[in-house]
Amino acid sequence: MTLRLLDDNPSLSLVDRMVAGIQRAIDTGHLRPGMRLPSIRRFAAEQGVSRFTVVEAYDRLVAQGVLVSKRGAGFYVAPEAAEPPAEERGCPLDRAVDTVWLIRGHLASECLEIKPGSGYLPEDWLDQEGFRRSLRTLARDTGPAWTQAADPKGYPPLVEQVRRMLADCGIGAHPKQILLTRGGTGALQLIARYLIAPGDAILVEDPGYYLLFSDLRLSGAELVGVPRRADGPDLEVLESLARQYRPRLFFLQSLLHNPTGTSLSAASAYRLLQLAERHNFHLVENDAYAALAPETATRLAALDQLQRVIYLGSFSKVLSPSLPVGYIACHPDLAEALTDLKMLSGLAAPDLAERLVHTWLAQGRHRKHLERLRERLRKALGETAARLADAGLTLFHVPEDGWFLWARLPEALDSARLAREALAEGLMFAPGNVFSPHPEPSPWLRFNAARSNDPRIYRFLAQALEREMRPVREPA
Repeated sequence: MTLRLLDDNPSLSLVDRMVAGIQRAIDTGHLRPGMRLPSIRRFAAEQGVSRFTVVEAYDRLVAQGVLVSKRGAGFYVAPEAAEPPAEERGCPLDRAVDTVWLIRGHLASECLEIKPGSGYLPEDWLDQEGFRRSLRTLARDTGPAWTQAADPKGYPPLVEQVRRMLADCGIGAHPKQILLTRGGTGALQLIARYLIAPGDAILVEDPGYYLLFSDLRLSGAELVGVPRRADGPDLEVLESLARQYRPRLFFLQSLLHNPTGTSLSAASAYRLLQLAERHNFHLVENDAYAALAPETATRLAALDQLQRVIYLGSFSKVLSPSLPVGYIACHPDLAEALTDLKMLSGLAAPDLAERLVHTWLAQGRHRKHLERLRERLRKALGETAARLADAGLTLFHVPEDGWFLWARLPEALDSARLAREALAEGLMFAPGNVFSPHPEPSPWLRFNAARSNDPRIYRFLAQALEREMRPVREPA
Protein backbone atom coordinates (compact mmCIF):
# COMPACT_ATOMS: atom_id res chain seq x y z
CA MET A 1 0.00 0.00 0.00
CA THR A 2 1.30 3.44 -0.94
CA LEU A 3 2.11 5.60 2.08
CA ARG A 4 0.11 8.83 2.05
CA LEU A 5 2.63 11.66 2.40
CA LEU A 6 0.37 14.65 1.86
CA ASP A 7 -0.92 16.49 4.93
CA ASP A 8 -4.71 16.88 5.08
CA ASN A 9 -4.70 20.58 6.04
CA PRO A 10 -6.45 22.33 3.11
CA SER A 11 -5.23 25.78 4.19
CA LEU A 12 -1.61 24.85 3.34
CA SER A 13 -0.05 24.97 -0.11
CA LEU A 14 0.70 21.64 -1.81
CA VAL A 15 4.40 22.01 -1.06
CA ASP A 16 3.72 22.75 2.63
CA ARG A 17 1.35 19.78 2.82
CA MET A 18 3.98 17.48 1.34
CA VAL A 19 6.72 18.78 3.65
CA ALA A 20 4.43 18.31 6.68
CA GLY A 21 3.38 14.84 5.51
CA ILE A 22 6.94 13.58 5.07
CA GLN A 23 7.99 15.05 8.42
CA ARG A 24 5.04 13.34 10.13
CA ALA A 25 5.92 10.01 8.49
CA ILE A 26 9.46 10.33 9.87
CA ASP A 27 8.22 11.32 13.34
CA THR A 28 5.86 8.32 13.49
CA GLY A 29 8.48 5.85 12.26
CA HIS A 30 6.89 5.07 8.90
CA LEU A 31 10.01 6.56 7.32
CA ARG A 32 13.18 5.64 9.19
CA PRO A 33 16.73 7.08 9.04
CA GLY A 34 18.55 5.89 5.93
CA MET A 35 15.40 4.91 4.00
CA ARG A 36 15.29 5.98 0.36
CA LEU A 37 12.33 8.07 -0.76
CA PRO A 38 10.65 7.43 -4.13
CA SER A 39 12.06 9.15 -7.18
CA ILE A 40 10.61 12.54 -8.05
CA ARG A 41 8.68 11.14 -11.04
CA ARG A 42 7.27 8.17 -9.11
CA PHE A 43 6.45 10.26 -6.01
CA ALA A 44 4.53 12.79 -8.12
CA ALA A 45 2.47 10.07 -9.73
CA GLU A 46 1.73 8.29 -6.42
CA GLN A 47 0.69 11.46 -4.59
CA GLY A 48 -1.16 13.04 -7.52
CA VAL A 49 0.94 16.20 -7.63
CA SER A 50 3.29 17.82 -10.13
CA ARG A 51 7.00 16.99 -10.24
CA PHE A 52 7.75 20.65 -9.46
CA THR A 53 5.89 20.27 -6.16
CA VAL A 54 7.96 17.22 -5.23
CA VAL A 55 11.23 18.96 -6.19
CA GLU A 56 10.48 21.98 -4.02
CA ALA A 57 9.34 19.82 -1.08
CA TYR A 58 12.47 17.66 -1.27
CA ASP A 59 14.70 20.73 -1.55
CA ARG A 60 13.13 22.30 1.54
CA LEU A 61 13.58 19.14 3.57
CA VAL A 62 17.20 18.87 2.50
CA ALA A 63 17.77 22.47 3.56
CA GLN A 64 16.21 21.66 6.96
CA GLY A 65 18.46 18.61 7.40
CA VAL A 66 15.50 16.22 7.33
CA LEU A 67 16.58 14.58 4.06
CA VAL A 68 19.95 14.11 2.39
CA SER A 69 20.49 14.18 -1.36
CA LYS A 70 22.94 11.68 -2.89
CA ARG A 71 23.90 12.60 -6.42
CA GLY A 72 22.66 9.98 -8.87
CA ALA A 73 21.08 7.89 -6.08
CA GLY A 74 18.11 9.97 -4.91
CA PHE A 75 16.86 11.31 -1.57
CA TYR A 76 17.20 9.57 1.80
CA VAL A 77 15.95 10.20 5.32
CA ALA A 78 18.80 11.85 7.23
CA PRO A 79 20.49 9.79 9.95
CA GLU A 80 19.64 10.63 13.54
CA ALA A 81 21.83 13.27 15.16
CA ALA A 82 24.29 11.95 17.69
CA GLU A 83 23.37 12.56 21.32
CA PRO A 84 25.54 15.39 22.69
CA PRO A 85 27.94 14.54 25.49
CA ALA A 86 26.48 14.89 28.95
CA GLU A 87 28.62 17.92 29.73
CA GLU A 88 27.13 19.75 26.72
CA ARG A 89 23.53 19.19 27.76
CA GLY A 90 21.52 21.37 30.11
CA CYS A 91 22.29 24.82 31.45
CA PRO A 92 25.89 26.02 31.90
CA LEU A 93 25.38 26.68 35.61
CA ASP A 94 29.06 27.02 36.38
CA ARG A 95 29.75 29.84 33.89
CA ALA A 96 31.00 33.15 35.19
CA VAL A 97 28.16 35.66 35.42
CA ASP A 98 29.56 38.09 32.87
CA THR A 99 28.62 39.89 29.66
CA VAL A 100 28.83 36.80 27.44
CA TRP A 101 26.76 34.83 29.94
CA LEU A 102 24.06 37.53 29.91
CA ILE A 103 23.93 37.60 26.10
CA ARG A 104 23.57 33.81 26.04
CA GLY A 105 20.76 34.09 28.57
CA HIS A 106 18.91 36.61 26.40
CA LEU A 107 19.08 34.37 23.35
CA ALA A 108 18.77 30.87 24.80
CA SER A 109 15.30 29.48 25.33
CA GLU A 110 16.05 26.01 26.66
CA CYS A 111 16.22 25.53 30.43
CA LEU A 112 15.80 29.26 31.13
CA GLU A 113 12.04 29.46 31.39
CA ILE A 114 11.77 32.72 33.34
CA LYS A 115 13.89 35.73 32.38
CA PRO A 116 13.29 38.78 34.60
CA GLY A 117 16.80 39.92 33.63
CA SER A 118 16.21 39.86 29.87
CA GLY A 119 16.60 43.04 27.84
CA TYR A 120 13.89 42.06 25.33
CA LEU A 121 10.13 42.34 25.39
CA PRO A 122 8.16 39.08 25.36
CA GLU A 123 7.21 37.90 21.90
CA ASP A 124 3.48 38.17 22.58
CA TRP A 125 3.90 41.88 23.41
CA LEU A 126 5.04 42.57 19.85
CA ASP A 127 2.84 43.16 16.79
CA GLN A 128 3.27 39.73 15.22
CA GLU A 129 0.20 40.03 12.99
CA GLY A 130 1.46 43.39 11.74
CA PHE A 131 4.75 41.85 10.69
CA ARG A 132 3.02 38.99 8.91
CA ARG A 133 0.95 41.53 7.01
CA SER A 134 4.05 43.57 6.15
CA LEU A 135 5.83 40.44 4.92
CA ARG A 136 2.90 39.59 2.68
CA THR A 137 2.96 43.12 1.28
CA LEU A 138 6.68 42.83 0.53
CA ALA A 139 6.21 39.43 -1.08
CA ARG A 140 3.74 40.94 -3.57
CA ASP A 141 6.26 43.59 -4.66
CA THR A 142 7.40 42.61 -8.17
CA GLY A 143 9.39 45.76 -8.92
CA PRO A 144 13.09 45.85 -9.87
CA ALA A 145 14.24 46.96 -6.39
CA TRP A 146 14.99 43.39 -5.26
CA THR A 147 17.77 43.04 -7.82
CA GLN A 148 19.30 46.49 -7.31
CA ALA A 149 22.22 47.27 -5.03
CA ALA A 150 21.30 48.79 -1.66
CA ASP A 151 21.77 52.50 -1.07
CA PRO A 152 24.90 53.09 1.07
CA LYS A 153 22.99 55.22 3.56
CA GLY A 154 20.12 52.74 3.71
CA TYR A 155 16.70 52.31 2.13
CA PRO A 156 15.75 55.90 1.10
CA PRO A 157 12.02 55.73 2.05
CA LEU A 158 12.99 54.56 5.54
CA VAL A 159 15.62 57.31 5.81
CA GLU A 160 12.84 59.80 5.06
CA GLN A 161 10.63 58.22 7.73
CA VAL A 162 13.47 58.58 10.24
CA ARG A 163 13.89 62.23 9.25
CA ARG A 164 10.21 62.87 10.00
CA MET A 165 10.43 61.00 13.32
CA LEU A 166 13.42 63.12 14.33
CA ALA A 167 11.56 66.30 13.35
CA ASP A 168 8.70 65.26 15.64
CA CYS A 169 11.27 65.11 18.47
CA GLY A 170 12.57 68.60 17.64
CA ILE A 171 15.72 67.34 15.87
CA GLY A 172 16.25 68.93 12.47
CA ALA A 173 18.19 66.62 10.15
CA HIS A 174 18.60 66.54 6.39
CA PRO A 175 18.53 63.03 4.84
CA LYS A 176 22.27 63.45 4.14
CA GLN A 177 22.81 63.56 7.90
CA ILE A 178 21.13 60.18 8.46
CA LEU A 179 22.39 56.67 7.80
CA LEU A 180 20.80 53.35 8.64
CA THR A 181 22.80 50.72 10.53
CA ARG A 182 22.65 47.11 11.61
CA GLY A 183 20.67 47.87 14.74
CA GLY A 184 21.67 50.18 17.57
CA THR A 185 24.71 48.02 18.31
CA GLY A 186 25.88 48.44 14.71
CA ALA A 187 25.59 52.21 15.12
CA LEU A 188 27.75 52.13 18.26
CA GLN A 189 30.32 49.93 16.53
CA LEU A 190 30.60 52.30 13.56
CA ILE A 191 31.19 55.30 15.79
CA ALA A 192 33.70 53.46 17.96
CA ARG A 193 35.59 52.21 14.93
CA TYR A 194 35.81 55.63 13.30
CA LEU A 195 36.29 58.00 16.23
CA ILE A 196 38.28 56.00 18.79
CA ALA A 197 41.98 55.18 18.68
CA PRO A 198 43.71 52.78 21.09
CA GLY A 199 44.42 54.50 24.39
CA ASP A 200 41.73 57.18 24.02
CA ALA A 201 39.94 58.06 27.25
CA ILE A 202 36.20 57.60 26.72
CA LEU A 203 33.54 58.57 29.24
CA VAL A 204 30.73 56.06 29.84
CA GLU A 205 27.93 55.83 32.37
CA ASP A 206 28.23 53.66 35.46
CA PRO A 207 25.99 51.68 35.46
CA GLY A 208 25.48 51.62 31.71
CA TYR A 209 24.96 49.56 28.59
CA TYR A 210 27.13 46.45 28.90
CA LEU A 211 27.43 45.72 25.14
CA LEU A 212 28.83 49.23 24.62
CA PHE A 213 31.62 48.51 27.09
CA SER A 214 32.64 45.42 25.13
CA ASP A 215 32.74 47.31 21.83
CA LEU A 216 34.79 50.15 23.31
CA ARG A 217 37.31 47.76 24.83
CA LEU A 218 37.73 46.10 21.43
CA SER A 219 38.58 49.55 20.05
CA GLY A 220 41.35 49.87 22.65
CA ALA A 221 39.65 52.65 24.59
CA GLU A 222 40.29 53.45 28.24
CA LEU A 223 36.84 53.46 29.87
CA VAL A 224 36.17 56.13 32.47
CA GLY A 225 32.94 55.65 34.43
CA VAL A 226 30.62 58.56 35.27
CA PRO A 227 28.07 57.75 38.01
CA ARG A 228 24.45 57.80 36.85
CA ARG A 229 21.94 59.62 39.05
CA ALA A 230 18.15 59.84 38.81
CA ASP A 231 18.35 63.04 36.72
CA GLY A 232 21.26 61.94 34.52
CA PRO A 233 25.06 61.75 34.85
CA ASP A 234 26.68 63.13 37.99
CA LEU A 235 27.90 66.40 36.45
CA GLU A 236 30.24 67.34 39.30
CA VAL A 237 32.13 64.08 38.87
CA LEU A 238 31.94 64.43 35.09
CA GLU A 239 33.62 67.83 35.12
CA SER A 240 36.40 66.57 37.35
CA LEU A 241 36.98 63.56 35.07
CA ALA A 242 36.92 65.76 31.96
CA ARG A 243 39.72 67.93 33.41
CA GLN A 244 41.74 64.87 34.34
CA TYR A 245 41.36 62.69 31.24
CA ARG A 246 40.50 65.14 28.40
CA PRO A 247 38.10 62.65 26.81
CA ARG A 248 37.10 62.65 23.14
CA LEU A 249 33.60 61.24 23.65
CA PHE A 250 30.93 60.64 26.27
CA PHE A 251 28.50 57.80 25.51
CA LEU A 252 25.19 58.08 27.36
CA GLN A 253 21.51 57.16 27.26
CA SER A 254 19.53 60.26 27.99
CA LEU A 255 16.05 58.68 28.16
CA LEU A 256 14.72 55.46 29.76
CA HIS A 257 18.26 54.53 30.66
CA ASN A 258 19.39 50.92 30.62
CA PRO A 259 19.61 49.64 33.35
CA THR A 260 18.24 52.27 35.77
CA GLY A 261 15.14 53.41 33.82
CA THR A 262 15.99 57.07 34.56
CA SER A 263 15.81 60.03 32.17
CA LEU A 264 17.92 63.15 31.76
CA SER A 265 16.36 66.31 33.21
CA ALA A 266 16.25 69.54 31.21
CA ALA A 267 18.57 71.31 33.67
CA SER A 268 21.13 68.51 33.47
CA ALA A 269 20.94 68.45 29.67
CA TYR A 270 21.76 72.17 29.34
CA ARG A 271 24.67 71.95 31.76
CA LEU A 272 25.99 68.79 30.11
CA LEU A 273 26.14 70.57 26.75
CA GLN A 274 28.01 73.45 28.38
CA LEU A 275 30.55 71.04 29.86
CA ALA A 276 31.02 69.33 26.48
CA GLU A 277 31.70 72.72 24.89
CA ARG A 278 34.06 73.81 27.66
CA HIS A 279 36.12 70.60 27.66
CA ASN A 280 35.82 69.92 23.92
CA PHE A 281 34.30 66.44 23.85
CA HIS A 282 31.41 65.08 21.78
CA LEU A 283 28.27 63.41 23.12
CA VAL A 284 26.97 60.13 21.69
CA GLU A 285 23.30 60.08 22.66
CA ASN A 286 21.93 56.54 22.49
CA ASP A 287 18.14 56.89 22.31
CA ALA A 288 17.29 53.23 21.70
CA TYR A 289 14.01 53.52 23.63
CA ALA A 290 12.94 56.80 22.02
CA ALA A 291 9.61 55.42 20.84
CA LEU A 292 8.44 54.91 24.43
CA ALA A 293 9.64 58.23 25.87
CA PRO A 294 7.12 61.04 26.58
CA GLU A 295 6.66 63.72 23.92
CA THR A 296 8.00 66.34 26.35
CA ALA A 297 11.25 64.44 27.00
CA THR A 298 14.49 66.42 26.75
CA ARG A 299 16.95 65.21 24.14
CA LEU A 300 20.46 66.56 23.81
CA ALA A 301 20.25 66.38 20.01
CA ALA A 302 17.17 68.63 20.01
CA LEU A 303 19.01 71.26 22.08
CA ASP A 304 22.26 70.99 20.12
CA GLN A 305 20.85 70.27 16.62
CA LEU A 306 23.58 67.73 15.84
CA GLN A 307 26.57 70.04 16.19
CA ARG A 308 28.33 68.33 19.09
CA VAL A 309 25.82 65.52 19.61
CA ILE A 310 25.79 62.26 17.63
CA TYR A 311 22.31 60.78 17.91
CA LEU A 312 21.53 57.05 17.69
CA GLY A 313 18.21 55.22 17.50
CA SER A 314 16.89 51.72 16.88
CA PHE A 315 13.67 50.05 15.77
CA SER A 316 14.59 46.65 17.22
CA LYS A 317 13.56 47.34 20.82
CA VAL A 318 9.85 47.89 20.17
CA LEU A 319 9.37 46.14 16.82
CA SER A 320 11.41 42.94 17.00
CA PRO A 321 14.97 41.97 18.04
CA SER A 322 15.14 39.93 14.82
CA LEU A 323 15.02 43.17 12.78
CA PRO A 324 18.48 44.72 13.26
CA VAL A 325 17.74 48.21 11.94
CA GLY A 326 19.08 51.30 13.66
CA TYR A 327 20.20 54.75 12.57
CA ILE A 328 22.68 57.55 13.20
CA ALA A 329 21.96 61.27 12.83
CA CYS A 330 24.94 63.59 13.03
CA HIS A 331 26.89 66.43 11.39
CA PRO A 332 26.91 66.06 7.56
CA ASP A 333 30.69 65.59 7.33
CA LEU A 334 30.67 62.84 9.94
CA ALA A 335 27.67 61.18 8.27
CA GLU A 336 29.59 60.93 5.00
CA ALA A 337 32.65 59.48 6.71
CA LEU A 338 30.58 56.93 8.62
CA THR A 339 28.79 55.93 5.42
CA ASP A 340 32.14 55.21 3.76
CA LEU A 341 33.24 53.14 6.74
CA LYS A 342 29.90 51.31 6.73
CA MET A 343 30.46 50.23 3.13
CA LEU A 344 34.08 49.24 3.69
CA SER A 345 33.45 47.23 6.85
CA GLY A 346 30.27 45.47 5.71
CA LEU A 347 28.14 46.89 8.53
CA ALA A 348 25.22 47.69 6.26
CA ALA A 349 21.86 46.58 7.58
CA PRO A 350 20.09 43.98 5.41
CA ASP A 351 17.99 45.80 2.82
CA LEU A 352 15.13 43.35 3.38
CA ALA A 353 14.96 44.26 7.08
CA GLU A 354 14.93 47.98 6.21
CA ARG A 355 12.14 47.46 3.69
CA LEU A 356 10.14 45.45 6.22
CA VAL A 357 10.46 48.17 8.87
CA HIS A 358 9.46 50.79 6.28
CA THR A 359 6.42 48.78 5.23
CA TRP A 360 5.37 48.24 8.84
CA LEU A 361 5.62 51.97 9.56
CA ALA A 362 3.89 52.94 6.32
CA GLN A 363 0.91 50.72 7.13
CA GLY A 364 0.15 52.96 10.10
CA ARG A 365 0.45 50.31 12.81
CA HIS A 366 3.33 51.92 14.68
CA ARG A 367 1.38 54.53 16.64
CA LYS A 368 -1.32 52.12 17.83
CA HIS A 369 1.25 49.50 18.74
CA LEU A 370 3.19 52.03 20.84
CA GLU A 371 0.04 53.21 22.62
CA ARG A 372 -0.84 49.64 23.62
CA LEU A 373 2.75 48.94 24.61
CA ARG A 374 3.08 52.06 26.79
CA GLU A 375 -0.15 51.28 28.62
CA ARG A 376 0.87 47.69 29.22
CA LEU A 377 4.37 48.64 30.37
CA ARG A 378 3.15 51.30 32.78
CA LYS A 379 0.96 48.74 34.50
CA ALA A 380 3.80 46.21 34.60
CA LEU A 381 6.25 48.78 36.00
CA GLY A 382 3.92 49.64 38.87
CA GLU A 383 3.20 46.02 39.73
CA THR A 384 6.84 44.93 39.53
CA ALA A 385 8.06 47.88 41.60
CA ALA A 386 5.57 47.05 44.35
CA ARG A 387 6.49 43.36 44.40
CA LEU A 388 10.23 44.07 44.50
CA ALA A 389 9.76 46.49 47.38
CA ASP A 390 7.66 43.91 49.24
CA ALA A 391 10.46 41.38 48.69
CA GLY A 392 12.90 43.68 50.51
CA LEU A 393 14.74 45.24 47.55
CA THR A 394 15.36 48.99 47.32
CA LEU A 395 14.49 50.67 44.02
CA PHE A 396 16.84 53.23 42.52
CA HIS A 397 13.99 54.91 40.64
CA VAL A 398 10.44 54.05 39.57
CA PRO A 399 10.00 55.28 35.97
CA GLU A 400 6.65 55.94 34.33
CA ASP A 401 7.74 54.55 30.96
CA GLY A 402 10.14 51.97 29.55
CA TRP A 403 10.59 48.56 31.12
CA PHE A 404 13.71 48.58 33.32
CA LEU A 405 13.88 48.72 37.11
CA TRP A 406 17.19 48.89 39.03
CA ALA A 407 16.87 47.24 42.45
CA ARG A 408 19.35 46.86 45.31
CA LEU A 409 19.61 43.74 47.44
CA PRO A 410 19.68 44.27 51.22
CA GLU A 411 22.93 44.20 53.15
CA ALA A 412 24.93 44.70 49.93
CA LEU A 413 24.54 41.05 48.96
CA ASP A 414 26.41 39.91 45.84
CA SER A 415 23.91 39.89 42.95
CA ALA A 416 26.17 37.71 40.76
CA ARG A 417 26.13 34.94 43.34
CA LEU A 418 22.35 35.23 43.59
CA ALA A 419 22.10 35.05 39.79
CA ARG A 420 24.13 31.83 39.73
CA GLU A 421 21.83 30.30 42.34
CA ALA A 422 18.78 31.38 40.33
CA LEU A 423 20.00 29.48 37.26
CA ALA A 424 19.42 26.19 39.04
CA GLU A 425 15.75 27.21 39.38
CA GLY A 426 15.40 28.13 35.70
CA LEU A 427 15.56 31.88 36.41
CA MET A 428 17.78 34.37 34.57
CA PHE A 429 18.65 37.48 36.58
CA ALA A 430 20.82 40.37 35.34
CA PRO A 431 23.39 41.17 38.07
CA GLY A 432 24.82 44.64 38.50
CA ASN A 433 28.47 43.74 37.94
CA VAL A 434 27.76 43.26 34.22
CA PHE A 435 26.56 46.87 33.86
CA SER A 436 29.72 48.50 35.21
CA PRO A 437 32.71 49.48 33.01
CA HIS A 438 34.93 48.05 35.75
CA PRO A 439 33.14 44.90 36.97
CA GLU A 440 33.27 44.18 40.67
CA PRO A 441 30.80 42.67 43.15
CA SER A 442 27.52 44.57 43.10
CA PRO A 443 24.28 44.41 45.15
CA TRP A 444 22.19 45.65 42.18
CA LEU A 445 19.91 43.71 39.82
CA ARG A 446 18.19 44.85 36.63
CA PHE A 447 14.57 43.75 36.18
CA ASN A 448 12.50 43.77 33.00
CA ALA A 449 8.97 44.65 34.16
CA ALA A 450 7.46 42.97 31.10
CA ARG A 451 9.01 39.66 32.17
CA SER A 452 8.70 39.88 35.95
CA ASN A 453 5.13 38.78 36.63
CA ASP A 454 5.85 35.14 37.46
CA PRO A 455 5.39 34.44 41.20
CA ARG A 456 8.36 32.05 41.13
CA ILE A 457 10.65 35.09 40.83
CA TYR A 458 9.53 36.53 44.14
CA ARG A 459 9.32 33.15 45.82
CA PHE A 460 12.96 32.55 44.93
CA LEU A 461 13.96 36.05 46.11
CA ALA A 462 12.16 35.59 49.42
CA GLN A 463 13.78 32.22 50.07
CA ALA A 464 17.25 33.34 48.97
CA LEU A 465 17.16 36.51 51.05
CA GLU A 466 15.87 34.63 54.07
CA ARG A 467 18.85 32.27 53.83
CA GLU A 468 21.30 35.13 53.40
CA MET A 469 19.87 37.25 56.20
CA ARG A 470 19.52 34.42 58.71
CA PRO A 471 21.83 35.16 61.66
CA VAL A 472 24.77 32.80 62.13
CA ARG A 473 24.63 31.09 65.52
CA GLU A 474 27.81 31.01 67.57
CA PRO A 475 28.86 27.49 68.60
CA ALA A 476 28.03 26.64 72.19
